[in-house]
Amino acid sequence: MGLPTVAMGMLGMVMPPVQAAALLVIPSLVTNVWQMLAGPKLLPIVKRFASMMICVCLGTFLGIGLLTGGSASFASAALGAVLAAYGTVGLLAVSFVVTPASERWLSPAVGLFTGVLTGATGVFVIPAVPYLNSLGMNKEELIQTLGLSFTVSTLALGTSLLAGGAFQASVAGSSLLALLPALAGMFLGQHIRKNLQPEVFRRWFFIGLLALGSSMFMRAIWSRYA
Repeated sequence: MGLPTVAMGMLGMVMPPVQAAALLVIPSLVTNVWQMLAGPKLLPIVKRFASMMICVCLGTFLGIGLLTGGSASFASAALGAVLAAYGTVGLLAVSFVVTPASERWLSPAVGLFTGVLTGATGVFVIPAVPYLNSLGMNKEELIQTLGLSFTVSTLALGTSLLAGGAFQASVAGSSLLALLPALAGMFLGQHIRKNLQPEVFRRWFFIGLLALGSSMFMRAIWSRYA
């Protein structure tokens, strides 16, 4: 979940979020498909979360106008707010448990909300990641389910950007080139991960997101009303 989240925040500091989202379509798709196919239970996961994935697509199509609209400052502020919220939730280690009965109606609702935020900001971690983490899945199942969610979100976002004219041939070429450093970063990250304490990395990862998101939000608000 680090590539699109961190990259959207950093690229959003130097370009409109819609351009950043278009640039990240191919790297996000390839790395997320990699994660989705790495586990052993893809078909049962697809069946379990089919309604959530359908609503992710619907929500993305509904929210894309906020990202592709004329107000870059609004999109930047929304992106910053989502990153800051995700960083805060992670630092507070907010956790809850969802019962099987509640999952039936919560999955579509979470999918729709996640989709709207995906369309509006290009980031697809809220509220999907905290929700999926609350379902009590084992590590491998959770990682594969996150891969499925991110893959569907990326496909929905890319399709919406294409339909809105924001993912053109020139952008697709740049997005393809961005795949090379993204894959290099994944290999490097896998090596570094072996020498890091998980809790230390987790804490500083969320601190970084909170600082980045807050900075983006304040800059966007300042540029709009200054």
